[in-house]
Amino acid sequence: MASAKYIFVSGGVTSSLGKGIISASLAKLLQARGFSVTIQKFDPYINIDPGTLNPYEHGECYVTDDGAETDLDLGHYERFLNVPTSQANNVTTGRIYHNVITQERQGAYLGKTVQVIPHITDEIKRRMLLLGQNGEYDVVITEIGGSVGDIESLPFIEAVRQLRWELNPSDSVVIHLTLLPYLKAAGELKTKPTQHSVKALSEAGVQPDILVCRSEYPIPAEMRKKIALFCNVAPNAVIESLDAETIYDVPLLMKKEKLDERVMKKLKLTSKQEVNLDSWKEFLGRLKNPTEEVKIALVGKYVELPDAYKSIIESFIHAGAYNECKVHLKFIQSEFITAENVHMHLEGMDGVLVAPGFGERGFEGKLEAIRYVRESKIPFFGICLGMQTAVVEFARNVLGLQDAASTEMNPTTPHPVIDMMEEQKNITQKGGTMRLGAYACDLKRGSKAFQAYGKGHIMERHRHRYEFNNQYLKAFEEAGMVASGTNPDTGLVEVIELQNHPWFVGAQYHPELKSTVLNPHPLFVRFVKAAISYSKNRNK
Repeated sequence: MASAKYIFVSGGVTSSLGKGIISASLAKLLQARGFSVTIQKFDPYINIDPGTLNPYEHGECYVTDDGAETDLDLGHYERFLNVPTSQANNVTTGRIYHNVITQERQGAYLGKTVQVIPHITDEIKRRMLLLGQNGEYDVVITEIGGSVGDIESLPFIEAVRQLRWELNPSDSVVIHLTLLPYLKAAGELKTKPTQHSVKALSEAGVQPDILVCRSEYPIPAEMRKKIALFCNVAPNAVIESLDAETIYDVPLLMKKEKLDERVMKKLKLTSKQEVNLDSWKEFLGRLKNPTEEVKIALVGKYVELPDAYKSIIESFIHAGAYNECKVHLKFIQSEFITAENVHMHLEGMDGVLVAPGFGERGFEGKLEAIRYVRESKIPFFGICLGMQTAVVEFARNVLGLQDAASTEMNPTTPHPVIDMMEEQKNITQKGGTMRLGAYACDLKRGSKAFQAYGKGHIMERHRHRYEFNNQYLKAFEEAGMVASGTNPDTGLVEVIELQNHPWFVGAQYHPELKSTVLNPHPLFVRFVKAAISYSKNRNK
């Protein structure tokens, strides 16, 4: 194909309608037809990236191989497509303005007055077209964050309007995701919010080609005709998107509604192969028909908002399906855990995951949880801060280093078993200053990590400032906590394991960021397997 085709996905009526899932599902269907597809997210907030955002504000911060801190929707893209994303796949208003202002300061505009139109919209258009210009992709899907009518998203909608004129008519398509609310008192779905949303989009100069209507109930044929009439689309371009049992059902639901066929017709694309979703259906079959069940505690400090741990939750779904096991997650606020009540919180659990995070809040509760699982021989998995907490707990309660700590929590600790990397110590600006992105790790043969991966050399994604302090490594290993994974270039510890424990593994990196439907992460797979084994032995 000479040049890429572009699909723009906007949303209206309300946020959280699932633009990311619809985009990922459409991409999956096009991929299953033999097309090379990528998805990018344009976010209207002014932060340069989500790296400094509290997880309560925006959910988890998703990190790509090239070290970009991005929106959690990129996680959906990767989980569905099994294709890595990069810095180019997530652009914010802040990034756009930063680029334009930097160019202005460098004199790139030759003294012109810099304005939203054309300078900001030109930069948005440049970024929208960027991924389609390298010849790698047949189709580029662009998801526009926020809702139509928001002040923040107007420049993005305007950029789409301009691109629609600049591109050939068959090179772009606009999909608008909207809501058909059900009024219980009236006993029917209502189309007016959808009409108003399309009207707002049309007033901005963009006429959608396809409407995807989220609904709790099936949309009658007469209602589809009404929506088509009032919104200037063909009746077969009104797509029903019912609430699904799992997000992984959505590609099949969209196939049933022929969303991919409608898009291909608009873009004048011919399918390269028969749609092949066999492996996807196989995954769904295992997901929905488990033969085992386990209860796993997720101990963290952002548990009130599950999106803060989105990739971890999805990784358990992938690993559970692989093991034909239903994983019941119990979210436990680490702030509430004490030495006195830890057994009440963790009683009956088949495994405990201590989650990543930053800062001191909830740290002591995580220490108590880890001590309990270490002594009770319950399968344990620690990620990033979870791994570091396991190191501190072991130092205090096994090595007898009473005031051992991470210098993140206690800068004056006499035993900094977790310490900041030397090159981080003088940094004051927080954004993008951590060890970010994919780094190599060599695994010790015979270790649980090696057995999980089935190989000795791996690449995993990082997002942290603090590291295991190698000055203490010998003492740890002599006492039974070994470094089973290290960075070959720096010698930094990447994986720790307890030798006399059924399954006690901590990873400095974030394995959840690389788990996909077709490639569940091996550490999650083995952790769930260990939980199944523990459950069976406990119930004997």
